[in-house]
Amino acid sequence: MLNINEATKIFNKNTPDEHIALNSLSLEVSDGEFVTIIGGNGAGKSTLFNAISGTMLCESGTISLDGHDITHMAEFKRAEFIGRIFQDPMRGTAPHLTVGENLIIAYMRSIKKNMLGIPSKKEKNYIKERLAALNLGLEDRINTKIGLLSGGQRQAVTLVMATLVKPKLLLLDEHTAALDPVSAKSVIDLTNKIVSENNITTLMITHNITSALAMGTRTIMMDSGTIAVDIKGDERKELTVQDVLKKFNSVKKKEFDDDNVLL
Repeated sequence: MLNINEATKIFNKNTPDEHIALNSLSLEVSDGEFVTIIGGNGAGKSTLFNAISGTMLCESGTISLDGHDITHMAEFKRAEFIGRIFQDPMRGTAPHLTVGENLIIAYMRSIKKNMLGIPSKKEKNYIKERLAALNLGLEDRINTKIGLLSGGQRQAVTLVMATLVKPKLLLLDEHTAALDPVSAKSVIDLTNKIVSENNITTLMITHNITSALAMGTRTIMMDSGTIAVDIKGDERKELTVQDVLKKFNSVKKKEFDDDNVLL
């Protein structure tokens, strides 16, 4: 379970440019939940992910995962059990290393084994099987430099890298935003497959409300560093984009049209 209690992050504090990115935000995510996160630019979505992954620390509040306080834990230590995939397909991989080498490094790190060590035949076969399961033919390109793959193929490999060993939490930071529509759909399908088959607790940022409602088990809308709308269960199944916007308007008492979310 992920538990965030009154997390606050302020940029440029005590200056004319002060910005409260997270405003006493609290969020509880149960094991196996798949939460999609929407909101306009500046709503605090990426700051929330940075706080969870340890890229930056909050001024106040606490963050715990599976009952362990990780509020002040270093980012590299959190990376052992938190997977994160970014919008840029090149982030999170070493483009001059092969597909196989990237996967082996990710696997060795996940099992806390010397990354300079030689993986066993069993471990190599496991990695190749995970690639083959994507049905993209990437198991035949295991010796290709990952930088030569298409954006969609790279994100598919990154998904495998992040889940070779089941993470306690998977963060998907607009991981299809830079892809063409066909590649984006392919990666979304893979995401649903990997997350559901492994019951991975997942948070996914998206700017598209339709996608947010179609994927996962719960949707939250952020605004001004807070959670404005939180929808799950049967209520979520029946909602349309306009229903979500009406909920936001009734809570925040301000207009928020679909274009604002997509920008």
